[in-house]
Amino acid sequence: MSKQSAWGEAMDQIQAMRIFIRIAELESFSRAAEDLNLPRATVSTTLKALEQKLGVRLFLRTTRQVKITAEGELYYQRCLQLLAALEEADTLFASQKNQPAGSVRIDMPHSLAREIVIPRLAEFNARYPLITLKLSANDNAIDLLDQGVDCVLRAWTLEGDNLQSRHIADLPQMTCASPAYLARKGIPDTLSDLSVHSTVGYFFRQHRPESQLEFADGAQIKMVILPCSLTVSGADAYVAAGKAGYGLVQASRLIISDALEKGELIEVLGHQLPPPMPLYIMYPPGRFLAPRVRVLLDWLIEIFAAENLKSR
Repeated sequence: MSKQSAWGEAMDQIQAMRIFIRIAELESFSRAAEDLNLPRATVSTTLKALEQKLGVRLFLRTTRQVKITAEGELYYQRCLQLLAALEEADTLFASQKNQPAGSVRIDMPHSLAREIVIPRLAEFNARYPLITLKLSANDNAIDLLDQGVDCVLRAWTLEGDNLQSRHIADLPQMTCASPAYLARKGIPDTLSDLSVHSTVGYFFRQHRPESQLEFADGAQIKMVILPCSLTVSGADAYVAAGKAGYGLVQASRLIISDALEKGELIEVLGHQLPPPMPLYIMYPPGRFLAPRVRVLLDWLIEIFAAENLKSR
């Protein structure tokens, strides 16, 4: 039997059960047909087919009354239970549209988790108390299906991983360095001044030079490759290397705001900023996104928009 045929048969069975229940409750084929807005012939034919399928008589019928049998009474109670369970299942996800529930596992870079997301998680918990979050902090690519992760937050798309992605924010970036480094190398005023400078290298999953800096020049992006004595993986190590004086770094303003306030990093070339860092949330492909995951995605868009406004 095909899936479509099986589905149709199941729906016919549910309809037959509903007709049977109304006949039992109203003790009349005619009133049941009227109540269900069905032809009386349909009600009679359906009940007859149901009895043949079950192999028992559900009603004793005369010209004056319809009386349920002992077998019919047992079947009536069971039908009530089954249809109640179906209705509960149907309303389960409808209710989750207003109050989603369940567990969501999300993976994101350490810096975003520490600086942006975790400090504001109390807002999400208050808004969606029935959702339990499992947050893993990781700067590298992961296999969502293999590790049981619902969605990941990254500054790049995972091409070739068959994931759906949604661009949720553009994080302003800046170029900076430690006071000790700038005291040694001088403060660059133009891109040509960078010829005497160095940078901190960064391992990227994308195919791009590890020691490349980028600067927005109108609609164009100018790329500058500088020498580096240290290459790292992970935003935390990258910023730490910048604070330690290993060279110029380019990072999101949201991530390094504390270091800027403490004077551990100083912005340079503020008139020629790096392009914004695009932020994506990615999840396994499918037609529908579970309500518990969708509300988390919407909340992340909301908080990063608010953080960007504050940083301006």
